[in-house]
Amino acid sequence: MIKSFINLIYVIWQKYAPDSISQSEIDQNFDRKRKLRAKTKILFSLGAGTEGAVTAAGITTVLFYNQVLGVSPGLCGLAVALSIISDAVTDPLVGTFSDKINTLVGRRHPLMFLSALPLGIGLFFLYMPLNGLSEMQLFFWLLTFMVVTKFGLTLYLVPHDGLGAELTDDYDERSSLFGYNEVGTMLFPSILVFIVYLVIFPSSDEYANGMLNQARYIILAVTMSLVAASSALICSLGTLDQIPYLHKVDVSKKFHFVDFFKELKALLTNQSYLALCSWMLLMYIGLGIIGIVSTYAYIYVFELSTERMVWIGMAKMPGILLCMPILFFVTSKLKLGKKEIMSFCTAIPALLVALPYIAKYAGYWPDNDSPILLGSLIAPLLIAYCIFPLSMIVMNSALVDVADEHELKTGYRSEGVIFSVKSFAQKSTQSVGSLIAGIGLEVINFPDKAEMGNLPQEALDGLLIMNGHVYLMFWFAAAAAVYFFFSITRESQEATVKKLEEIRAQRQS
Repeated sequence: MIKSFINLIYVIWQKYAPDSISQSEIDQNFDRKRKLRAKTKILFSLGAGTEGAVTAAGITTVLFYNQVLGVSPGLCGLAVALSIISDAVTDPLVGTFSDKINTLVGRRHPLMFLSALPLGIGLFFLYMPLNGLSEMQLFFWLLTFMVVTKFGLTLYLVPHDGLGAELTDDYDERSSLFGYNEVGTMLFPSILVFIVYLVIFPSSDEYANGMLNQARYIILAVTMSLVAASSALICSLGTLDQIPYLHKVDVSKKFHFVDFFKELKALLTNQSYLALCSWMLLMYIGLGIIGIVSTYAYIYVFELSTERMVWIGMAKMPGILLCMPILFFVTSKLKLGKKEIMSFCTAIPALLVALPYIAKYAGYWPDNDSPILLGSLIAPLLIAYCIFPLSMIVMNSALVDVADEHELKTGYRSEGVIFSVKSFAQKSTQSVGSLIAGIGLEVINFPDKAEMGNLPQEALDGLLIMNGHVYLMFWFAAAAAVYFFFSITRESQEATVKKLEEIRAQRQS
């Protein structure tokens, strides 16, 4: 079955990029610090539609199961959190598998192609549960299809990031490649959130906020499953011609768990890698919290319709256009290193995102009927999302630097394992954040079938604290972790690459 699937991909590769197949049969003497074509970067970034679909649909998940289907917020948060158990197993194994396998179409692409199936199935059934299920049955339904969807993301994200890590050794070109990808990871969710708010869940006379309308969720299920699956396939097809440029690694050794854990141990003793992991863990927990409770706050605290919530999503759009020029400025003109960019571009956006909630809690924010309310919510988000993408771009580039350092110390290229931790951190800690949010909604006694404009003060204050104070605490801790413990500099990375080039030249001679 798997062999037939790989052979099918090979036939597609022959038709799509026949020249690259002949290149793959000879020694590769190209410059490892090569500049990548814009076309390659764009095709690499188009797969961000997978994350975009999951993210855009995800803003409705807990609200759907809690306020529409009647599952308690604690159970919703628990279901999302329990799904990390599968990630703890699948993420590092998929990473190792994509590092070690040897097929006609390379190590990364078979898994990327395969991801389309669980992504499509998981996203569809996540928002189309069977009728008549009890609360506990809905809990297990949510848990099951969260696991399926996350497994699909693992099959795509881990080898995709590993692929990007191998395409060039140039310090700045890596940031450029992942910059394109980060633009995609911002652009797709922004466009899809716009569609969710305005097209899929418009307000009506019956529903002041359309996300409370159960009948519209079939549109969400069909749309997001198709977008996620097709994005994975487009990126996979579009990057087939890059297979000959990947590192040539020894895949003859059989996989052993002992070797896997030794390699993982070597990574987990790398200070810079631990700093990046800590940053990801703390940052994604914060995102997991506000990913749920910010939707509640917009609906029940600020009493926004879905049409007005569109503008909240649109606040991220300028950052999509400006993040790459800003990154060029801070790296080329200000000469900031990756550590400084990650820490500053985490702490400053955190302050801006938390500002409306902290100010509202303190009584210094416009009333809900004020004509400046919407603008006051949009302005800090607009500035924050012009800055924060820089930290995400640099984080991906910094992980590749860690891969170089790891190869120099151990002799192994382990992009898949390294980026699997990123994938696991993203999904698991967002799940932890979801659990915290779910428990928080229980603690503040958020009512079932809540009505806009008729929420107890305890619940209102609780939403503001979770979106403001709690979120800010996690992001400040993330900024501190990378600032004080990440140690790779431009000079040390260039020295590492130079030594690696000498070692690879000796092996070929």
